[in-house]
Amino acid sequence: MSARVLVAMSGGVDSSVAAAILREQGYDVVGVAMRLAPEPKAGVARRRGTCCSHDDFEDARRVAERLDFPFYVMDLRADFASRVIGNFVSEYLAARTPNPCVMCNREIKFDRLWERARALEADCVATGHYARIARGADGSYRLLRARDPSKDQSYFLFMLGQEQLARTLFPLGDMTKSEVRARARALGLKNADKPESQEICFVPDGDYAGFVTRNVNSSRIRPGAIIDANGNWLGAHAGVHQFTVGQRRGLGIAAGEPLYVRAIDRDSGDVLVARRSEISSSGLIAERVSLVDPGIANEREIRAEAKIRYRHAPLAATLEFVSIDRAEVRFDSPGPAVTPGQACVFYRGDEVLGGGFIQRAMEY
Repeated sequence: MSARVLVAMSGGVDSSVAAAILREQGYDVVGVAMRLAPEPKAGVARRRGTCCSHDDFEDARRVAERLDFPFYVMDLRADFASRVIGNFVSEYLAARTPNPCVMCNREIKFDRLWERARALEADCVATGHYARIARGADGSYRLLRARDPSKDQSYFLFMLGQEQLARTLFPLGDMTKSEVRARARALGLKNADKPESQEICFVPDGDYAGFVTRNVNSSRIRPGAIIDANGNWLGAHAGVHQFTVGQRRGLGIAAGEPLYVRAIDRDSGDVLVARRSEISSSGLIAERVSLVDPGIANEREIRAEAKIRYRHAPLAATLEFVSIDRAEVRFDSPGPAVTPGQACVFYRGDEVLGGGFIQRAMEY
């Protein structure tokens, strides 16, 4: 009897080809689209590049029909609202910058989705992520970067441990995007050239600060002052959720030189700005640390590369695990501004060791 795999299908070309590959390999494929984001509120336009629309579900359904496997739509909006959107809003109000894609993977795609997979008697789940899973000589699982570095998505998957990796498939890990599109065309899939989704699905107009403002009671918003490194008042602002550490544009002040957000005080509401040369950091404190192989924490200190944003180049660093879920990350040389709330992912070459969420920067 063929192993059954539940494939998360967004309606895009990646998840469609992932399902097709598994079907060709003999798996008993069941396609599932997850209804996550609420419909945009009246007067809020959906920007091109977002996902989770009715058209996306129809695209996924047509792929399933063409490739002849069952397809379902699962309504996970309540879970998504509490676990992802709620976290997104709370983090911005607390002067941190969240990464909702990381939270969605952790809380929905590899948690709630797996619960549904068990209900359908599936042996594993699969997605269209560009990442690889390998089995070590000792039988342990390793999470690796994708072969195509321009599409690698391992950064968003650092929270997967041995149990999750043992029941997860990433069929696209050894493919490039152009190869995926070519495979879709060869299969006659109508979404072969569909544009990629790049915006956060529940912020359809791309206005993150506006989304937070619209979705909380005004009493929770913390206004304050914008001040420079010398304590000079430069202006006022309407809420700390409008800023992120490292931000340059949209500060709402006039200055004779470029200034960047260096720190945000969620209690006072003050936003500290400084010159670019004044916002570098020597490292960071990571909390809620998760390791692919928990055994590496026994090394106490390890050499690794730390990636502090998805699009940032990894920084050579030393990790020291000060507790089971907390680590000090010390850069070999001065690094860029560190943004609280973002994920910091630890690599050793192509291998993902794990990661955590940035609590604060370590200063010189």
